[in-house]
Amino acid sequence: MLGIRFSKFTGQGKTLFEKLLGIFKELLLHTSGDVDEALDWLRELDAEYQITNKDYTLDDFIEDLKKKGYLREEIDSPEGGGLSMTAKTERSIRQTALEQIFGKLRKSASGNHNTKLSGQGDEPTADTRQYHFGDSLDSIAMNESIRNAFISQGIEQFGMTENDLVVNETHFKAQMSTVLMIDISHSMILYGEDRITPAKRVALALAELIKTRYPKDSLDIIVFGNDAWMIELEELPYLKVGPYHTNTVAGLELAMDILRKKKNANKQIFMITDGKPSCLKEPDGTYYKNSLGLDDYIVNKCLNKAAACRRLQIPITTFMIAQDPYLQKFVQDFTQTNKGKAFFTGLKGLGEFIFMDYESNRRRRSR
Repeated sequence: MLGIRFSKFTGQGKTLFEKLLGIFKELLLHTSGDVDEALDWLRELDAEYQITNKDYTLDDFIEDLKKKGYLREEIDSPEGGGLSMTAKTERSIRQTALEQIFGKLRKSASGNHNTKLSGQGDEPTADTRQYHFGDSLDSIAMNESIRNAFISQGIEQFGMTENDLVVNETHFKAQMSTVLMIDISHSMILYGEDRITPAKRVALALAELIKTRYPKDSLDIIVFGNDAWMIELEELPYLKVGPYHTNTVAGLELAMDILRKKKNANKQIFMITDGKPSCLKEPDGTYYKNSLGLDDYIVNKCLNKAAACRRLQIPITTFMIAQDPYLQKFVQDFTQTNKGKAFFTGLKGLGEFIFMDYESNRRRRSR
């Protein structure tokens, strides 16, 4: 349980099953979906903090997990009768991540993003304007229009003309296509600090945010090490760091390929990384790697990709979870080239930063 600190669990107002489920889901995220390992950790915690009691044991909890559809038995597994997560558990982990990171948000029926522009749009504002031919009849502000008619015509000869009509001002709404890049190089678990679990939690929360509040948006997830590849949302809880270098260029190339195919105008890339770019794949299929300092050859390739994204009007928001000055200088140069944004953040505030930037980036025009 390297890098994880637990304290006595209280869980006021929750049943014992709910308390245990909350801890269990957190452990599943840390163990990359390994149910047996998570249960072993839960047993250690129970032994230290006496979470369960004689009336409700861990065995009772495991049986309830199976009955309630959180776990299933893998009869055909090599170990024989092993336990694995279900889709319900994966969804519950996403919902928990959303509550942890975006807890102040509420669901919105429309699922779109307000722009700063007004006109014939989707969402009413507090403002009104004169009716123009072609405006939707649904947007007419009846109370204001009737009041105007009373003022212009009087009560005894009441009538309403087109000049009396006013409509509710509305905002256009924009759809956003987002690619989230997650660094899975070995440095994400080096030096006794778990950086990959918070990155996964942010990705899960962002995905659940989009699915529930902004269902018209798209989110594609990329992981990058020596190479870059797409993963499905369902794979996120199981994501592990590999023995990889950091091929940022490959991640950006794949992100650009994905976003080129999107039809809506608003596109962006989020990149979560803790280290310098240290790897390139050459045209002949070989890898150029340099783990010592910043390599000008690799850095220039990254800056070229940042500039290419800028030309395609794709801003990149980089979340650097490292404090090394020379790495921060690289990110500053990278961000200046792209005209994007950069946050130099610790693990604790990562989710809040991503939420703030996701909310602000999508307030753009879409017709």
